[in-house]
Amino acid sequence: MLEPRRDRRPESQRRLSLHLARGEAEIAEAQRLRYRVFAEEMGARLPNAAEGIDRDRFDPWCEHLLVTEEDTGEVVGTYRILTSEAAERIGGFYSEQEFDLARLRYLRDRAVEIGRSCVHPDHRSGAVIALLWSGLAEYMRRTGSEYLLGCASMSMLDGGHGAAAAYARIRESHLSPMEYRVFPHCPLPLHELNQNAAATIPPLIKAYLKVGAYVCGEPAWDPDFNTADLLMLLPLSRVDERYAKHFMRNAG
Repeated sequence: MLEPRRDRRPESQRRLSLHLARGEAEIAEAQRLRYRVFAEEMGARLPNAAEGIDRDRFDPWCEHLLVTEEDTGEVVGTYRILTSEAAERIGGFYSEQEFDLARLRYLRDRAVEIGRSCVHPDHRSGAVIALLWSGLAEYMRRTGSEYLLGCASMSMLDGGHGAAAAYARIRESHLSPMEYRVFPHCPLPLHELNQNAAATIPPLIKAYLKVGAYVCGEPAWDPDFNTADLLMLLPLSRVDERYAKHFMRNAG
């Protein structure tokens, strides 16, 4: 397979487009980007390493939102979306592998799960993630969904101290009400970690919190990705008015 032609222009000069994947070939390109970010950049242990892709049993049931460079056709950003109907057919949401979601059962049929968010390292100035978010907003409006949920990851490269400290900061003002609380199957051992360590909250989690998302409880440890994962829940009714126009930009 030919390698994508690299565009040497600054990101601000590149034309980007947004669409849902239109077939297996485009999904495979998104899976290659995911492998590059999760395995090569973050060190995740993935079952399809020999193929250079990140693929799991949820992918065939998801819709895949893509941002591509128009001139090269290269996928430079992606999110995958799992509806409640598809989750019921496959046996549950992806996040149920990490958390007990029993307390969210009454809102499941109005929710979509998002995940596997990643952006090419040459495109991390904000334009790609802004397009992805506008695509999510349009998808929710079109399907009548009221809640976004999904796992958001924090690095464990320092043994988990930074993740524990970040959660200690986040829970002070962004922890969900008890009726939205979830429980990790494999909890991060917070009591064994330095919760006063230097903490950097990942940009994606910052973005969720800024818009109005809740953190629904303590982090789970994902040993394959070597991350501490938080279950994020965004009721659209909570989207801060200051960010609502930004969130819905280009969604109409």
